[in-house]
Amino acid sequence: MHHHDREPFVVNEDVKAVLVPAGIEVKLRVGSVGYITQALGGSFTVYVEGNLFRIAGEDAGAIGKEPPARIELPPDATDADVQALAWSQLKTCFDPEIPVNIVDLGLVYDCVIERSEDGTRQAKVNLTLTAPGCGMGEVLVQDAKDKLLAIPTIASADIELVFDPPWDREMMSEEARLQMGMM
Repeated sequence: MHHHDREPFVVNEDVKAVLVPAGIEVKLRVGSVGYITQALGGSFTVYVEGNLFRIAGEDAGAIGKEPPARIELPPDATDADVQALAWSQLKTCFDPEIPVNIVDLGLVYDCVIERSEDGTRQAKVNLTLTAPGCGMGEVLVQDAKDKLLAIPTIASADIELVFDPPWDREMMSEEARLQMGMM
């Protein structure tokens, strides 16, 4: 990211943010000045006073941005439709330090949609991290959960962190590898 690409902002209301990569929740105060370094999947990675923070999409207004649009689901949507939507939602979850989504990184091992008797659906996801013990793990889990729960009819999202098999670079999509310059 070149410095001239960075978009400056001023925080216009106190906003929750997560310190990257420690995963600690902090508050950015009104009047804090920083740069947006990544705006992918509805959330923002910002640089303020020498640190990187992640701001959730729903809090975008605090840095003068639009929150993501609500997801619509046609009433006759099938389980397969919801499954496809679940994968596309997971593709909006990004590791805050890497501009590649968790699906293309190969971090999502499984995403299953099950339907309950009352017609609501459950999402079950097996997710891994590029490195066990990464402080952002909880943040990614919460992000994936929020993104799945944003889908109409999905009543619960169970995200399990798994480290077997361990992640390696071979699991990345070709696109992701090109983007990471590992080819």
